[in-house]
Amino acid sequence: MQISIFTIDTFTDQPFCGNPAAVCLLEDELEENWHQKIANEMNLSITAFLRKLNPTDDFTKSKILSINFKKWLFHWWLQVNHIVMPEPGFPVMSDLEKLKVNAENLLSAEKTGRIKGVIVTLKGDGRGKQESYDFYSRYFAPWYGVSEDPVTGFAHTVLSSYWSQQLGKKEMCAFQCSARGGRLKISLRQDGRVDLGGQSSIVLKGVLTI
Repeated sequence: MQISIFTIDTFTDQPFCGNPAAVCLLEDELEENWHQKIANEMNLSITAFLRKLNPTDDFTKSKILSINFKKWLFHWWLQVNHIVMPEPGFPVMSDLEKLKVNAENLLSAEKTGRIKGVIVTLKGDGRGKQESYDFYSRYFAPWYGVSEDPVTGFAHTVLSSYWSQQLGKKEMCAFQCSARGGRLKISLRQDGRVDLGGQSSIVLKGVLTI
């Protein structure tokens, strides 16, 4: 079997920036163990499998990933049960970029299993100028084996609710200040759902043979 596969840098229009994700286009359904094998082979934090659905297919999922290939917009809808948000402690974006986090110290400080990630965020300059942002962030998750995530969609569903209350806005722009960096457009719906949008860059096209 041959599967079309792509590596796409999301939330950026530049190659080798943003969050790299593997996308497999499936003509037929794969056995579940093959999904994990392919994800292990790609060795990225996200591997998505897209398959055409028949009218009789059951597609009830707790999380929905919808990809609009025409505009390459990514939308995540997730329900967040609880969050404890610390106050921003950094005055400017450059301080956030320079922040050094020791993953081993985080792991030793939190061993209860209740915390799986740490978000650091600060208010941006959202006055409508070019390259201005409403807020900045970084995301660290050594408990999942990821010292720092380049661009984190689900973290921004949490951050968007917090900053919407702080700024009084439903439409925002955000920047995640990782080494790769990523830009996100955020829209809060009336029903509480969050739309995340961004550009993307295809950096690899190929065929996977299994």
